[in-house]
Order: sequence, then structure tokens, then C-alpha cells
Amino acid sequence: MTEQRFQGKTAVVTGAGNGIGFATAQRLQREGARVLSVDSNAAYLANVAEPKLELDLAADHAPATVAVLAQELFGTVDFLVNNAGVAGPQPLSGSDDELIDHVMGVNIRAVMRLTRDVLPLVARPGGAIVNVCSVFGEVGFPKTAAYAASKGALAQLTRQMAADLSDEGIRVNGVAPGVINTPIVAERIASDAWYRRAMIETTPIRRLGTPEDVAAGILFLCSPDADFITGHILNIDGGWLAARVSP
Repeated sequence: MTEQRFQGKTAVVTGAGNGIGFATAQRLQREGARVLSVDSNAAYLANVAEPKLELDLAADHAPATVAVLAQELFGTVDFLVNNAGVAGPQPLSGSDDELIDHVMGVNIRAVMRLTRDVLPLVARPGGAIVNVCSVFGEVGFPKTAAYAASKGALAQLTRQMAADLSDEGIRVNGVAPGVINTPIVAERIASDAWYRRAMIETTPIRRLGTPEDVAAGILFLCSPDADFITGHILNIDGGWLAARVSP
């Protein structure tokens, strides 16, 4: 029987239609939480349990829309998981204004605006916010300029919010996934020998991560087991940032 450690708790999870967000929302629900799942893709949301909301988080009205619905559904939000994000696999020289604005708009601006608007609902004390960052926000890596910049900014925002919200009893942490087994990543691993060698073959734990690996870390940071942890970025990367091994 699944442990019900989040019985009676409520959560908002963005990018909840697939991948890390879907795994996180599902596991929170299995462990007793009520979850508002937000995603911009209607096809993905078809497989998601209610309550759910199809919404482009970069839209001007998005933060208020989520906050109003969360208040109507729950009154109080115990956990906010900022998972929604987009990639932008280009060096700066190949990044036009549209790509830069899109990546920064979704990965950092939308997170700031949504968190700001949902914040009045977050439980005090005991609320937790988890931002899904990236190993590419921690170290330089080729052809990831806008994406890496946005995820580096998100890691710093995490630390800043931890400082700002500590007196209110709200913890703020992040996770930094490595290469996670989603369809897009699996396709690149299969077709790009250089990327496969750089991201898998030299990683101490020689496999792709799974969305469930990351969801487990997110739930830990939401749980009472992490009550003395705030402002931390938890790397969930098979050891990729810590060490390299021979392929």
C-alpha cells in the first residue's frame, strides 16, 4: 500500500501533462494530495486526472488564472512545483530574439509571475515551493545559451526566494535533473553519438534518468523529511556534475 504522507495536502504542478510534471502529479496524488495539474498541451492533459487546467503560462492572464482556480479548489496551497519549461538548443550566435524571449519567458519570467500570484495562498508555516532547474544551469555546456541562462537564473531565484520567505515558514528548493528519458531526449540519444557519450557514457550511473527519479526528489523536498532544507538545488543527474568516468 502506498504511503499517504501527503494526505489532506494540496499542490499546483505546472507542466503536468507529461514527463517530470506528470510523474510528480501522479505520485503526489497516490500519496494523498489533491493536485491542480497545469499544462499548455491539451493532448497531454487528456491523460491527467482532474482538476486540470490547459494554459500557456507565458500568457499575461496566466498567473491570475491559476491563482483564482487554486483558491476556488483548495483555499490553501501546500506545494507549488514550477516544472513547466521549454528548451532552446542553440548557441547564442544562433539564438534570435524570438527564441530568447520564448525560452526566458517560459523558464524564468512565467515562474516569477506565477509564484508571485500563488504566493498569498501558500501555507504559512509549512508550505514548500520546488523549482525544476537543470544541470545546464550549473555548468557550461555547448549550444544551450538561452536555456542555460534561464535555468541558472531559476537556481538563483530559488535561493533568493528561500531567503525572502524564510520568516514566513515557506521553504524553497530546486531540483537539477540531468538527462531524463523523455521521447525527445531518447531520440537525441539514439541519433547523436557525441551527446550520448557526453551525457550518458561518462556518467557514474550509466543510464538515462527517469521522470520518476526526479519526482521522488521533488516529493522529498516537499515532505517533512526536508523540514531543515531550504535554498538547496538537489542534483538528480546520476553523478554527472560530480564526476566523470571512462566511457
